[in-house]
Amino acid sequence: MSEKDYLKGRLDAQISWYDEKSAAHKKWFYGLRVLQLLLTASIPFLTGLVLTYPSILKLISFFGFLLTVLEGILSLTKVHEKWIQYREICELLKKEKYMYLTKTGVYNTPGTDCFKTLVERCESIISNENLNWTNLTNARKKDA
Repeated sequence: MSEKDYLKGRLDAQISWYDEKSAAHKKWFYGLRVLQLLLTASIPFLTGLVLTYPSILKLISFFGFLLTVLEGILSLTKVHEKWIQYREICELLKKEKYMYLTKTGVYNTPGTDCFKTLVERCESIISNENLNWTNLTNARKKDA
């Protein structure tokens, strides 16, 4: 694989994938948290109306149910952790790319095959993330 093919076909594609996944998980996390905040804030307000409108108790109970479900979804899907993890990997890959392109850091060592070093370092970052995902998936299967 040529340097150009690797940079465009592999590295840029991985950076884009992690960037998109990070952004999507961030949106989900903030969306669910804002919904939780709105539901939680509405409960004291609605409680003040119970004497006038006793049927509001059912709505308050439903909001409590929704809050429990939303917290369960956040806990099970680990949206926040994935957002941070994907962002970290994306930024690590970008850093390697920019250091390679500017020939700085480990890419400034005389006699070093800079392209080979780039591939090794980037693939190590990607494979470590894949290994972490596999270990997490296997741990969940054992717990089930």
